[in-house]
Amino acid sequence: MRDNTYKGSCLCGGVQFQVTGFSPKAAHCHCTMCRKFHGAAFGTLVPVTGLAWLLGTDQLKEYVAHNETTRTFCGHCGSSLGFRVKGEPLERIEIAISTFDDAIPVVIDAQIYTDYKANWCQLQPQLPRFPEGR
Repeated sequence: MRDNTYKGSCLCGGVQFQVTGFSPKAAHCHCTMCRKFHGAAFGTLVPVTGLAWLLGTDQLKEYVAHNETTRTFCGHCGSSLGFRVKGEPLERIEIAISTFDDAIPVVIDAQIYTDYKANWCQLQPQLPRFPEGR
């Protein structure tokens, strides 16, 4: 790995990517769509810079939700890879933080859409919380 390059992949390794940087803002999202898409208590996505798809763009599949956001996943293993707001190209995807293979310099700074959190999920008291988006 070169300095300032961070690699990631889906579960089967069929989709691989690398990035050169990250947004300073990364939040745990508790909205219903993130919970269902990630199969977890919340989804954590991070805006990235210098995204390059290394392998498997032909395996990328997309689901466009009722609010016209796009969820991208591996068509082979089903791994959740990222999220885009309406009209954004694939290059502007926010990557699911758990898909990175390398340790990354990202600190979670907030919890968003907390009004929609699962009743069995406890919020982290040290992080700011927002009932909707930031």
